[in-house]
Amino acid sequence: MKNSVFRLLFVLFALVSCGSDDDSLQRIDQIMNIYIKNSAGQDLLNAKKAGSYTSFSVNDVNGTTDLAPVSVPLKMTTDSLYYFEYIQGAKRIIKDSISPENRTYKSNLTFSLNRIVDNQTVTVTDAVEIRYRWTPSVFQVSEVLYNNQVVFTKAADAPNAINTITIIK
Repeated sequence: MKNSVFRLLFVLFALVSCGSDDDSLQRIDQIMNIYIKNSAGQDLLNAKKAGSYTSFSVNDVNGTTDLAPVSVPLKMTTDSLYYFEYIQGAKRIIKDSISPENRTYKSNLTFSLNRIVDNQTVTVTDAVEIRYRWTPSVFQVSEVLYNNQVVFTKAADAPNAINTITIIK
């Protein structure tokens, strides 16, 4: 009988301690869709169109080696627009730590974009800095700089969403 009481108390204690509080969960919001267009609105990631980039590579500037490739798949919308989908992969370093409850991280990437000009491959290397906000309740992309120009910002209280960034070249 004693064993039954202890088992029942153990099960009840386990059930109570497994309960979750939604307020204690951290929201994670770090997916980015990056579109690259020219000033006329042409999708520069569609390799089939003249003047577009034909290939690309992405490198983590803060990686453990000089060559630290990052997987950034090229995807296409239902409207046939191409974009880079960046979820994760680059090393994050602390940019500042105002308090243990509020930190800023950053990742630095280089995008090497290749296109054919006069039967020669021309490579353009662009710099991307992704800044993240971390608090106990949220980890999110807060700002994106493309070649040192701010191209995206997000308020701390903004809802989770796929962060859409359009670069005009």
